[in-house]
Amino acid sequence: MNRRNVILVIIAGGLIVSLSMGIRQTFGLFLAPVTGELGIGREAFAFSMAIQQLMWGVFQPLTGMIADKFGTARVLVMGAVVYAIGLVIMSGTDSALQLNLGAGLFIGFGMAASGFAVVLGAVGRLVPEEKRSMAFGITTAGGSFGQFIMAPVGQSLIAAQGWSEALISLAVIALLMAPLGAILVGKASDTAGTSGVPTQSLSEAITEARRHSGFIFLTLGFFVCGFQVAFVAVHLPAYLTDAGLSAGTGAMALALIGFFNIIGTFVCGALGGRYSKKYLLSSLYLLRALVIAVFLTLPKTETTVLVFASALGLLWLGTVPLTSGLVAQIFGPRYVSTLFGIVFLNHQVGSFIGVWLGGYLFDTTGSYDGVWMASVALGIAAAILHMPIAERPLRQPA
Repeated sequence: MNRRNVILVIIAGGLIVSLSMGIRQTFGLFLAPVTGELGIGREAFAFSMAIQQLMWGVFQPLTGMIADKFGTARVLVMGAVVYAIGLVIMSGTDSALQLNLGAGLFIGFGMAASGFAVVLGAVGRLVPEEKRSMAFGITTAGGSFGQFIMAPVGQSLIAAQGWSEALISLAVIALLMAPLGAILVGKASDTAGTSGVPTQSLSEAITEARRHSGFIFLTLGFFVCGFQVAFVAVHLPAYLTDAGLSAGTGAMALALIGFFNIIGTFVCGALGGRYSKKYLLSSLYLLRALVIAVFLTLPKTETTVLVFASALGLLWLGTVPLTSGLVAQIFGPRYVSTLFGIVFLNHQVGSFIGVWLGGYLFDTTGSYDGVWMASVALGIAAAILHMPIAERPLRQPA
């Protein structure tokens, strides 16, 4: 693939992830107005977000397999449409059940069909190996750019239109992913026999990965990532308003996380092409735990919140290019969408628990402290888990 087409693929992939992740990251801004108008507790809203995380994870291996077998573009177009439908259903909700359907099931599937695993699988197949880690970092940074842009956009839409109409506007924006998805053509069979590496069937690749200890450690570590980032994305705005800060501060915190993660994911992608990915992942999880621990000891002022958001942003999604890159490095790029999708499933199990537990503990104890402390402990555990991973490729070119 020539340089011009490589750049086009990276830009299209980055924009899709930007829209998919950016819209999702605004949902924390809807917690207070939705629960206030519908008269439901935070646990009910958090549970719908937790279902979204779980459905995203459950459907991710399936959408990855479909993309690997039948082509990425079809999956991305389908994901954009289902995502938009979920936002429309969410906009008209008058009960927790309807919220679970729109925000949980439909948007969960839409995220799986338009998220990292599908997009990075296409990028990994279309971009040369020597540029793959950097391409993963740039594409993942698109998700952060979307968060940086969409957090203030979402807050402005809520203020101008109310939460229901704001969700309709976001549905229209989500449909922009469909034409961008048409650019990311290709499937796993397109790479068969082109690298000199012996070919595999999909079932053989899954069996091989399941028996590899490094794959298991990556899967367990990604659980921690999901727990931490989903809890913060959904509950941080409400946590800050409980501390006496404005809703605008919560939106700005989410935006800063997104902005600094543009830098963080780009740097992680670049470093992953030069240094050990497992040691970079261990360092990232340890630093994330440290940042959260320090934040818990500080008074909650606008300054400390914005510094915390900026520091956490540098560590936010750098796990994605490193984890997906390590999967591609060990097992090859052919079935990246499927294998990373399986790893990502556990990420979403962690997301489900983090989001739901935050709502449950707040409703039962009036505090988020237990989940914050769990985030610190799990970050340390994840740092340890990545240390023994064997990074060498399982097969060399024939």
